[in-house]
Amino acid sequence: MNLDISLRSEIHKALAALFNQSVEQLQIQPTNKEFEGSHTLVCFPIAKVSKKVPEETAKLVGEYLLTHSGIVGSYNVVKGFLNLVITDQVWVEVFRSIYSNPNFGVLASDDKEIMVEYSSPNTNKPLHLGHLRNNFLGFSVAEIYKGNGYKVHKVQIINDRGIHICKSMAAWKLFGNSETPLSSGVKGDHLVGKYYVEFDKVFKSQIKELITKGVAEKDAEKQAPIMQLAVDMLLKWEAKDADTIQLWKTMNGWVYEGFSSTYKRMGVDFEKLYYESETYLLGKEEVLRGVENGAFIKKEDGSVWVDLTSDGLDQKVLLRSDGTSVYMTQDIGTAILRFRDFPNINKQVYTVGNEQEYHFKVLFLILAKLGYSWANECYHLSYGMVDLPTGKMKSREGTVVDADDLMAEMVNEAEKQTRELGKIEDMSDEEIKDLSEMVGLGALKFFLLKVDPKKRMMFDPAESIQLQGHTGPFIQYTHARIKAILRKADSLGILVEEGDLQKVTSLELAEREALFLINSYTNKIQEAANEYSPAVIANYAYDLAKEYNQFYQSIPIFNESDADKLKFRIAFSRVVADTIKKSMNLLGIQVPERM
Repeated sequence: MNLDISLRSEIHKALAALFNQSVEQLQIQPTNKEFEGSHTLVCFPIAKVSKKVPEETAKLVGEYLLTHSGIVGSYNVVKGFLNLVITDQVWVEVFRSIYSNPNFGVLASDDKEIMVEYSSPNTNKPLHLGHLRNNFLGFSVAEIYKGNGYKVHKVQIINDRGIHICKSMAAWKLFGNSETPLSSGVKGDHLVGKYYVEFDKVFKSQIKELITKGVAEKDAEKQAPIMQLAVDMLLKWEAKDADTIQLWKTMNGWVYEGFSSTYKRMGVDFEKLYYESETYLLGKEEVLRGVENGAFIKKEDGSVWVDLTSDGLDQKVLLRSDGTSVYMTQDIGTAILRFRDFPNINKQVYTVGNEQEYHFKVLFLILAKLGYSWANECYHLSYGMVDLPTGKMKSREGTVVDADDLMAEMVNEAEKQTRELGKIEDMSDEEIKDLSEMVGLGALKFFLLKVDPKKRMMFDPAESIQLQGHTGPFIQYTHARIKAILRKADSLGILVEEGDLQKVTSLELAEREALFLINSYTNKIQEAANEYSPAVIANYAYDLAKEYNQFYQSIPIFNESDADKLKFRIAFSRVVADTIKKSMNLLGIQVPERM
């Protein structure tokens, strides 16, 4: 039984019978906790067809549903809001339909395809806390769209070229003394990141020295020897100088190996990798084509620009006067290549921080000016930065919170807390290690995903790992608790057959509250997809776990003398556990059987 469809159908019947009218879009929302009921019909729009005040309209509709629907057991009216109390018999029928459906919450595919880009790191430094939010967000959005029946393509663009890459190369060439990950015992991405930080230190020192000699600061930045070396490397790279290309390949290779192990621990994956070094030339071709057809402007110094003033923006450079490309150039090429590779995608989603909002507005306008109709199907999933109690991170100064270090810290803290709880005496060291990994990374992912992506957030490692409160471990612990209940039921020989569930005629409030949440699971994954927001799922999982804990604390399951109610509660607990697991999996979070 689909309660939402049935209820809407009965309301439409009521409007036709009472007012001989219909309202296409009924506004039904969860009932405010301070009033009795589960579904609230907003009657202000209906008053337009009833020709009565909203409160009187609500009373008339409520009375009709009470008398004729067989769904509503009682109702109450608060101004123009009609709060509906669904009968226990209907809730039991709803539960039976969920319990008997192995595909509950799985939406059918209709051949829709979507591409989700996330991670997209630079190859001049290791991944950090900001990358963790990016990866977890992009991966979760991809999984949510899978849950909505889409065929999903997970991709990333690797920023493997440009002046920032040449900075690490220049510093290594000057100070590296042939150091490698193997010779130093340092993970490859960390080693390259070390030289990126070193470049910045030397660069600032050289600028300071030039300024003391009377050189203007702006000129000093260009004249600094280490910057001139980096710029020279970029020009040589674009000219395919053999030695420069070889060093670039070597250092990028170190980084890729490091990234690979980090992604594995994160639990994220990709179907296809794109590299800026392979897409920027296509971007340059498209920019030059845009000059030919009048979409772009070539200035006297040879640089190419797009004029977006008529779109409320400004002019944007697409090719420098020396012919080298900019970020925008390669993003143009990447977008075009992706739609060539995957011509059936309905939408391309870019998971990139909100500091790039202007960049993507410009990119999508440029693609439209180049004549690509799918430019309207490109979406920037903009998210806020992650702050720490210690302040903002800065890569060039080496003050970032490294992703590898943070994940290890979270896992270590999870193991410490697990051992302190003392409920793992019969677990092997390997099982404790696996559990700690699950809880530590679950805490990290949940904390970063429970906040609306658009909002800037503060990450508090100590708060995120707590077993109580709005945390991942709280939800994981609830799942483990339910699994313990189910194991006990099995040991007692309590078997639940579908026919047993028909015999229950009344429910406790806690059961109805949890059933309302379970029934709304499909709506939640649709809402999460529409809003590109894993926070919808994270908060749903938390609400369901919290509701079940209230049920568990108020109703001792195994003290129930009524065999039918006992079996119902065992079945009910199983469905809650399954729904928690599905929800957490959409976030990329595993849930333990024991904890």
